[in-house]
Amino acid sequence: MAAPAEPGHSPGFKKPPALLRLKRKRPGRRSDPAVPAEAAAAPAPRGSAAARRRNPFSSLDNAPRRAAAAPQPPAAAPAGGDPSTAPFWQFLEPACEEKPLGREEPAESSDILSLSQDLHSPLAVPKAPSSPRQEFPADWSIKTRVLFMSSQPFTWAEHLKGQEEAQGITQHCRAAETTLPRSVQEPRLCTELRCAFQQSLLYWLHPSLPWLPLFPRLGADRSMAGKACPWAQDEALQQVLMSDWSVSFTSLYQLLRARLCPYFYVCAAQFSVLFRAAGLAGSAEPTAAIAPTTRGLRQAMRTEGIEFSLPLLEESRARKQKNSEESLETETAEGLGGSSSVEHSGEPAPSDDDDDGNFSWLEEMGVQGKVKKPDTISIQLRKEKHEVQVDHRPESLVLVRGSNTFRLLNFLISCRSLVAVAGPQAGLPPTLLSPVAFRGGTLQTLKARTVSGRARVQGGFEDVYSLEVLGPVLPHALHALTLVLGPAQRGSFRALLSPHEPSAAFNTRPAPPQEDVQQDLPACGLHPKTLDQLSQCPTLGKSSLRLLEMKDYTYTWKA
Repeated sequence: MAAPAEPGHSPGFKKPPALLRLKRKRPGRRSDPAVPAEAAAAPAPRGSAAARRRNPFSSLDNAPRRAAAAPQPPAAAPAGGDPSTAPFWQFLEPACEEKPLGREEPAESSDILSLSQDLHSPLAVPKAPSSPRQEFPADWSIKTRVLFMSSQPFTWAEHLKGQEEAQGITQHCRAAETTLPRSVQEPRLCTELRCAFQQSLLYWLHPSLPWLPLFPRLGADRSMAGKACPWAQDEALQQVLMSDWSVSFTSLYQLLRARLCPYFYVCAAQFSVLFRAAGLAGSAEPTAAIAPTTRGLRQAMRTEGIEFSLPLLEESRARKQKNSEESLETETAEGLGGSSSVEHSGEPAPSDDDDDGNFSWLEEMGVQGKVKKPDTISIQLRKEKHEVQVDHRPESLVLVRGSNTFRLLNFLISCRSLVAVAGPQAGLPPTLLSPVAFRGGTLQTLKARTVSGRARVQGGFEDVYSLEVLGPVLPHALHALTLVLGPAQRGSFRALLSPHEPSAAFNTRPAPPQEDVQQDLPACGLHPKTLDQLSQCPTLGKSSLRLLEMKDYTYTWKA
């Protein structure tokens, strides 16, 4: 029971029961009509920090939404007022944009925004776009995901009939060429288009283990962890798998030499190898590219008598030497350089005084027995420090030409480092990827799905459709898909490409430009236009395509 106010006590004093009742009413103070008046009469606190104090225990998920926050204005169009010149992925919005915030439901149409953001991470910002061309350059890197986007729907790529799927497989196995018109008015009713799409999604793989992700293999220990690997502790089973793999590997190489297979990949746990037939990539002889490599692997190849080159490293050295010579000529012309500048220009050459282990200067100082001499291995590593520094980097790309590719075949079959001895990939042979059939190969299909979304443009939104292709997208598959999408999407689409970064070094030029390079690959199983593209000399260097756009049947790209 409440006692009357006593003299000497504050009239605002409340007893414990009244205080508890006051705490219960605090969540509903906004409904109390007296509160606004008290709040208006109360003086404003000093400083902005007192006005807005952040709760240290709040997070992005439980932070209260500000009802009075102004909506964000749409992305401004570039100078000139044409929104089509701005990057396409900046305008992407989920299809449920106009729904209230209180009812956020996951929808398939919102995946296009997350997919485009994943493909264009800050680590892979493309360079300036190229000028429009009738054909885009060959990209020898393997794509893990490709996202095609267009204002025309991709419904023609959904729910292929059994007959269309069978026809596509037959065309792939028989290397049948499909000729499509420049523009298809009704893509969903065009059987030839749907069969050609199925044909472009096929590739060959060895070994075939459906429960294991066999690509990529480099850095894939986390994705393979916890998977069933019965061969990990069974040496007999490992020998059987390796023997079967050797037969498939040899079969692919024989097809390559006979020019019946244009190229194939060997994806191991530590490195990848790209074998190309004569006539591809501007080379008149077979080539094999290995990336990334280490000093130990290169030394083992030298021991086996395999001749190779390091084109990226040699190019870098030649560029530095040229720059050094140019700077030296400039200094000499200006009269600033003398004999001392000539002797000390450029990088100092590594000293070879200690190659024979001569440490006579220690005897002259009288400390020969007190100082520990470096061993031979340390001396060798010091001499080769410039070569060791490129290990596991794109500059460590090794290029093998001609008959040395056969020595490389035998070396890889007997190479111990080709198969991991520990970890989730222990005892598992490398993955073989090929565009044509070979002994022991398994026919696989790339995963494709369609996604719808909305794009923000001036004056509102417009529907945007996308087609996502997952899996090891080989160079011929990327070009075959563009040949299908051009007529189906009326010559207008964009493609966001996510390459397997270690394979980007395969875009290095394997040989100097040659005029008379005979292709002579009519029966290699590729479309003639695809074969013409892959026969061109690579121009991307150690980079790869990130964005490919077709507009009015002409290509622009960013790398």
